[in-house]
Amino acid sequence: MTVDYRIPFKKIQGLFNDLFRYAINESTVYSASRQCYNKLEEAEDVIKIKVTESDVAHADETGLRVAGKLHCLHTASSLLYTYLFVHEKRGRLALESDKSILDRIRDWLVHDCWSSYFKFNMKHAICGAHILRELEGLIENDKSKWAGVFQNFLWSVYEMPFEERVKRRPHIESRYNLICTLGERAEPPPYKAPGKGGRYKRTKERNLVERLIREKDAVLAFAFNKEVPFTKNLAERDIRPAKVKQKISNCFRTFSGAEIYARIEGFVSTTRKQNRNVFSELCTTFEGYNFITG
Repeated sequence: MTVDYRIPFKKIQGLFNDLFRYAINESTVYSASRQCYNKLEEAEDVIKIKVTESDVAHADETGLRVAGKLHCLHTASSLLYTYLFVHEKRGRLALESDKSILDRIRDWLVHDCWSSYFKFNMKHAICGAHILRELEGLIENDKSKWAGVFQNFLWSVYEMPFEERVKRRPHIESRYNLICTLGERAEPPPYKAPGKGGRYKRTKERNLVERLIREKDAVLAFAFNKEVPFTKNLAERDIRPAKVKQKISNCFRTFSGAEIYARIEGFVSTTRKQNRNVFSELCTTFEGYNFITG
C-alpha cells in the first residue's frame, strides 16, 4: 500500500480501522517495509546483474524531496527488470557511485543526452522523444525554421520500415548533415558574455544544433539498430510512480525511507514486467524466497 499504491501512513491507518476496527500503528508499517527491504537485498543484486547483461538498458533520473532537501531517484532498467536507487546528486557523482551500475553496461544505453552518461564506455542512444520536444519548443516560439524541417525528418525516419532505413542509410545521414548545417548557419555562434571572464555563451538553439552534430550516431541509433527503441519511455514509466507518490505524500521523511521505497518499488516493477502476482511474491519474500532468488 505505501510503496506501490502510494498511500500515506495516515490513510493506511484509516483503511485498516474501517476494515478491521484496528488502526494499524505507523511504526508497524515502517518496520514491515524495513524487513521487506532487507529480505530483497539478494533479489536486487540479481536485478542489477540482469539489467547490465541486457542488450538494451534505459536510464533516467528525477528529483525527489528527502528530509526537506532535493535528492535524485535514478533508474537503470530493461524490458524485464527495474533497478532504482536514491542519491544526493543527479550527475556524475551519482552515476559513478557504488550504487550505480552504469559502469557495468557494455551494450546499448538509451538516455536523454545528459552529459554525465557519456562518461561511460557503452553504446549510446538518445531518446527521440526528448529531441522532438526540444524542437517543438523552438517551433512554438517561431525561432528556428530548421527545427521544423528536422522534426519532420526525424518523424519520417521513425515511420520508415527498418529494412528501408538500412537500404537508404547514406541518404538519411546525408539529409541529417544538411539540416544540421542549415541550423548551424541559422543560429548565432558562441559569443562572449560581458563580465564572465572570457567565457563563451550559447543560445539554447545553438546548443541543440551542436549536440545534434556531435551526437549524430546516438541520435540515429534507433534507425540502424533494430534492438534500439526510439524513446526511453520504459525508464520514464519505471520512474513515474515516485513522482505520483511525491504528489500524494509530499516528500520522504528520511533517506533510509527513500532507500526502502526504491528497492521495493524496483522489485514490484520487475514482478509486474514478468506478469507475476505482486502480492504473492511479496508474501514469499517475507518467507525468505521469491521468483528471482528461488
